[in-house]
Amino acid sequence: MTVRAAIVGLGRWGRSLVNAVQGKTDVIAFVAGCTRTRSAAEGFCREKNIALLNRYEDVLARPDIDAVVLATPHSLHAEQVIAAAVAGKHVHVEKPLTLDHPSAEVAAAAAKRAGIVLAVGFNRRFHPSVAEARKRLRDGRLGEVMTMVAQHTTSTGQFIAADNWRAQADEAPGGAFTAVGVHSLDHMIEFGGPVRDVLCTTGRYLPGSSDDTTNVMLRFASGATGLMFCSVATATTFSFTVYGTKGLIEISEPSLRRLRFVPTSTAPPTGLVTAPPDEIVESPAFDMLNAELVAFARSISQKTPYPVPIDEVLHGMAVFDAVVRSARTGQIEPVA
Repeated sequence: MTVRAAIVGLGRWGRSLVNAVQGKTDVIAFVAGCTRTRSAAEGFCREKNIALLNRYEDVLARPDIDAVVLATPHSLHAEQVIAAAVAGKHVHVEKPLTLDHPSAEVAAAAAKRAGIVLAVGFNRRFHPSVAEARKRLRDGRLGEVMTMVAQHTTSTGQFIAADNWRAQADEAPGGAFTAVGVHSLDHMIEFGGPVRDVLCTTGRYLPGSSDDTTNVMLRFASGATGLMFCSVATATTFSFTVYGTKGLIEISEPSLRRLRFVPTSTAPPTGLVTAPPDEIVESPAFDMLNAELVAFARSISQKTPYPVPIDEVLHGMAVFDAVVRSARTGQIEPVA
């Protein structure tokens, strides 16, 4: 079965999603799409053999469309997910699911009632480096998680036009946390469990109406802690480190291709404490967008849960709310 999908939103990211799978797999194909600026998308849709429709309602009314993939402004996600659920269309929506926990709960409940797959675009979960970290945590090689440290930065804020929706403060609460930090939070929730409370600060270093840099400290119900730095105003980099009682794992480079594992020392030191040799695992090039959309299609055709549990996504939205509150108050904020 090939899942027939419609792409909603044909800006840079929507086109990236189409390019990731169109003509590269037989499990999903984009057959239709719609966007706010139709004239800018006509050539791309002709090239990709995508029927360009005028309205989202036209997409939902088409019986030959099984699913919608939403690459639209965050503020539209809740309404669009609910409408798709009512129409019986499966949904893949870019992160964050919505802009607050209550609306995310409503959207998820609508999907559950309709019996559709609701997938949120945390594509980094599919990368081999993340899968390897997950495996080593589950088999005990890391021991108990003590703390996690994440850095995720990009230069995109320097190139986004001031009138672009991504540059608007109401589409980016919590500064860069909305654009990139939620990926690191997703990893922290998967590896560390529920978050208890957070402390957040934001800064603005580029012209515009929204903060572009964010620091977050987190405490987990397990007793673990987390530290996150994210920005869209500096050079691009990525690193995510999990410190455990038996070793550490670090995933690094913007492509996530490098994994470093260092076990704790096993022999009592006779002088200086020396670390065992690093174990380095280099992954070949990997298309995370292709992986997440193929997984979405297989969840539909095989009637299996999407690999990113919606309960973890919803907890992430509760943390999102606490981060936004803390950025505003400057205080430690509990996660509801």
